[in-house]
Amino acid sequence: MTTHPNLAVIARYAEGGAGLDDATVWSVEVHLEGCPDCRAGLAGAMTDDTRALLDLVAVGLSQGIAAGPAPVRVRGVRSALRRQWLVWALLPWLFMTVAVLGCAYLLEIARPDLPSLVLLLAPVAPLPAVAVAWSRRADPAWELIAGTPAAGLTMLLRRAAAVLAVVVPVLAVAGAGTGASLALVLLPCLAFTAATIALGAVVGVRRAAVGLGALWAAAVVLPSVVNAHLPALLRPGSVPVWALAALALAALAASRADAYRRLPSHR
Repeated sequence: MTTHPNLAVIARYAEGGAGLDDATVWSVEVHLEGCPDCRAGLAGAMTDDTRALLDLVAVGLSQGIAAGPAPVRVRGVRSALRRQWLVWALLPWLFMTVAVLGCAYLLEIARPDLPSLVLLLAPVAPLPAVAVAWSRRADPAWELIAGTPAAGLTMLLRRAAAVLAVVVPVLAVAGAGTGASLALVLLPCLAFTAATIALGAVVGVRRAAVGLGALWAAAVVLPSVVNAHLPALLRPGSVPVWALAALALAALAASRADAYRRLPSHR
């Protein structure tokens, strides 16, 4: 609107734009931004209700300015640290893992003729929780957290460490209760965790955990239960092999750190 709107148009605009089309309303608003005379005319055309509302807003703004900015509650450091080390979706999986290991221990005590279920389950025990530790489906703030400088492999290792901090003591107690070798209980657990992280850089942590768990169940657990004896992989002579595998897989996982700085869909 290049010319000043007439007083009737301004009066209608002040009353809410009744009877004015959208183009006219837009033109009046654009004109009012640069014309102090028409803004003064608009102020004079306002209804009593509008004046009362503006006075109420002005009083509220004045009080707010006088009171100063409201204190901001910083959820800061503790909340950030908790997010880096733990996501609440892990808890049900950790409880499930502890329950399964407890059942395996009790079943092994009740049925000593069966192969050691604690040893059979030890390698894959942490995998469900590790899969959840780095999953956009489990953490509502995953994209936000994964995009921070503290994210990537470092955060995944922190959350995996939180998982192992729960699983490893349970495995140690269960293994000691059944007389199993502590090395054979813990080394395969660490090796499979490192393998999941290393493979997860390629196919995603969740897929890596599911794939490794299914492969171990099909190739080792089921045949061992059917044949009623432990495979050579879980006998005392295999301890050096598991130790070397754990070290090699940990080094491989560390070398894949750059892959965890990206946010592909399969994560």
